[in-house]
Amino acid sequence: MASLIRWEPLDDLVSLRDAMDRLFEDSFVRSRRVPAARRLQGLPVDVYETEESVVVKTVIPGVKPEDIDVSITDNVLTIKGETKVEEKVEKDHYICQECRYGSFQRSVALPKTADADQAEASYENGMLTLTVPKKAEAKPKTIKVEAKAR
Repeated sequence: MASLIRWEPLDDLVSLRDAMDRLFEDSFVRSRRVPAARRLQGLPVDVYETEESVVVKTVIPGVKPEDIDVSITDNVLTIKGETKVEEKVEKDHYICQECRYGSFQRSVALPKTADADQAEASYENGMLTLTVPKKAEAKPKTIKVEAKAR
């Protein structure tokens, strides 16, 4: 004889908590499991704004300044370059290989207030610093308030 089991339609629905748990796991937890090779593809950059300019800093050790290409097109800053192997070592002799060789590229959107025509770049001890001044109309203007005598 077959037994009957009562069907509860709400049991088939995913609870809100389960859905939120899955959302956070998919968004944050799994993103940490990305292989190291994929995480290191882009250059790490620091971008900050002062009253006068937008400053972009990135670390590019072991690259000659002439091997770095910096361009700004439509307020998008692009940094390109290539690290070259200095010494050829056979793969069989490596114990650990973490240094990356090859080309790299990173693009960063700049604020519309940045004046690309006046941008300056400096490279010292592996640190590339780009300073992009703000357009004159974008700089804050101070207006002095004067009191009138009665």
